[in-house]
Amino acid sequence: MSRVRTGPVLGLTAQTVLLAGLAATVGLDVAGWLAGLGYGVVTCVALQHGLRRRDADRLGPADRVTLARGVLVGGVTALVVTGFSGPTPLSVLVPMTAVALALDAVDGWVARRTGTASTLGARFDMEVDAFLILVLSVQVTPVVGPWVLAIGGLRYAFVVAGWLLPWMRGALPPRFWRKVVAATQGVLLLVVAADVLARPVTAVLAAVALALLVESFGHDVGWLWWHRSTRPTRAVAPTAVTSIPVPLLPSVVALPSVPSVRPRADPVTDRPFAAHQPV
Repeated sequence: MSRVRTGPVLGLTAQTVLLAGLAATVGLDVAGWLAGLGYGVVTCVALQHGLRRRDADRLGPADRVTLARGVLVGGVTALVVTGFSGPTPLSVLVPMTAVALALDAVDGWVARRTGTASTLGARFDMEVDAFLILVLSVQVTPVVGPWVLAIGGLRYAFVVAGWLLPWMRGALPPRFWRKVVAATQGVLLLVVAADVLARPVTAVLAAVALALLVESFGHDVGWLWWHRSTRPTRAVAPTAVTSIPVPLLPSVVALPSVPSVRPRADPVTDRPFAAHQPV
């Protein structure tokens, strides 16, 4: 097996081992197993394709951290889907999610320390973050209400809008507030998912998260509209980090509101990851 394929396959192997461990301890139903394995397979295929397009021989140090975080997100996904047919083991889901969120800062630190920032790593990191937010939105829906799904769905709605409206594919300028909003989404949704606060309080926290996200997306949509005739519409490399190796999306937009905290834009020429754009 070539070195190009080693990292993604190891990630899929780790995903399978984690799912087996969860099945043996807290229990996973068939749907949970399928969701977790499907996530792992898509991650493996997406990374292999991205490495091949970039002509890279391996994942970088920061990408390995992101891969570990992605494996945890796969476990969270399996637990959430299993929870559709029974109680979700929050004693496992909450710590696992907390570690995944914490590693979002670690991979950025590793990328800066090792000088291994890349477009592939940025895309991967952004997709992991975006999918985790979507999964957490699904988890808290019974507690808060179906409207909370908008938190996880806005990122993907922006992608679809880019298919239909070419001016939404433009390059956005860096904005630190996006990073703040991105970090806030995961933390607030995790607090809601932990189910340790009164229901009215959790509803307020979820509403705050959604309001921040709408403001961030709205600001960037407005900026793209205002500059639609003065800037070329093109897909660009990400300027900040949040990629899940989950259902791949066509490469159409630089999404404004779910970047993570690590700057992973590559200082050298680096071809885009697979067929989807950053958050």
